[in-house]
Amino acid sequence: MKTIYKFVLLFVLASLVSIAAHGQYSPDYKGGLKVSLNDEGTKYVRFITWHQMWATFSNDQVNFSLRRSRFLAFAKINDRFLILTHFGLNNLSPAQMGTAAPVPSGSGNGRFFMHDAWADVTVVKGYLNVGAGLHYWNGISRLNNQSTLNFLTLDAPGHNWATIGTSDQFARHLGVFAKGKLGKLDYRFAVNEAIQNPLLGGSLSNITNGSGDTTTFVTNKAVYRNEANPGGGKIVSGYVKYDFFDKEGNTLPYFVGTYMGKKKILNVGAGFFYHADGASYYESAEAGTAPTLVSPTSFAVDVFADLPLKGKTMGFTGYASFTNHSWGPNLTGGLDGVGTGNITYAQAGLALKEIKNVGQFQPYVHFTNRSLEAHSDFTKSNSTRLGVGANWFIEGHNLKVSAEFQTSTGTGATATPDAANLFRIQLHALI
Repeated sequence: MKTIYKFVLLFVLASLVSIAAHGQYSPDYKGGLKVSLNDEGTKYVRFITWHQMWATFSNDQVNFSLRRSRFLAFAKINDRFLILTHFGLNNLSPAQMGTAAPVPSGSGNGRFFMHDAWADVTVVKGYLNVGAGLHYWNGISRLNNQSTLNFLTLDAPGHNWATIGTSDQFARHLGVFAKGKLGKLDYRFAVNEAIQNPLLGGSLSNITNGSGDTTTFVTNKAVYRNEANPGGGKIVSGYVKYDFFDKEGNTLPYFVGTYMGKKKILNVGAGFFYHADGASYYESAEAGTAPTLVSPTSFAVDVFADLPLKGKTMGFTGYASFTNHSWGPNLTGGLDGVGTGNITYAQAGLALKEIKNVGQFQPYVHFTNRSLEAHSDFTKSNSTRLGVGANWFIEGHNLKVSAEFQTSTGTGATATPDAANLFRIQLHALI
């Protein structure tokens, strides 16, 4: 039955589209929905909207969900400043859907919220911009600044947005940032406020000894929460990369996942994240013991390449990163089970030559290895994930279908099976 589901859905998707692909984006795109405010087009308002629909096959079941539905607008009326607004929803499934009632109950009617709301000012043109607001100028790594418009893989691995649910609003922080270029060196740094109530960090009361006795505590098991300072505290982060060949743009914070060989890109980068006194743990199980504070810190190094082959008719895309999280003893509480320890990740894809009246295909593979500290309640500290898939570019990144098989081992807490397999198809549409 599972196999039948796969082929039926693939047939339906293939029947919907039969237009040839043309480069990274459709030739009809021409910069998207852009309203020029002068004859030269240097003053403008631009609008972008996109949807990603998923069908996931696992354990002989098929489930449909709306992975993302977003709207983004930004405007530039002179060289001095830019303003951007970005809102939408993520992970809409039947469990989050609701009626048209004015006041939904529970988590009904989706999870619609503000993603970005910021502005930046040009201090030295081409070298330094500063800005403020709810923003995505992140540290740690390239994929922590990943655009969701042009993934190489079907979706980015969750661990790359490591701070989601611990210190930010869906990978966005509230604060100030500086970004710019110095020759081939591209940089971004930020000072932010942490959210006051971490969604996944929990409370120290969650790490009692589990016997019903609330007067003693589990020791050396940190949570991403400082109850002595529930205001969250300050965060400092940054990312720097060096472009060896073509320079990538940095008007917006979103890094491209694959150029499909349309540019010649090779860069190396390094980033960090530091949250002062952002986590707590008990060193002693005795009643009345005060928690010990720890400052979660992350470092990463990465390399990204997108190289044209055969006169730009084909292209290779590759990325690799190594990340170290030091968030407190045995902390496992971030997105995708991220916590203290090391994560190694790699992905690679090959954009094949376009087939007339069919499109362009890009097979790819990705691999993750996590070696994390784990408390006794978390028996699977080490885990791996392997994904193999392909993109079918019908109108470049404007219209594409992606399919991926994924297998994972040792992926989290005791409730998680030792191995998990799934097959997923995505329909992605962007204007």
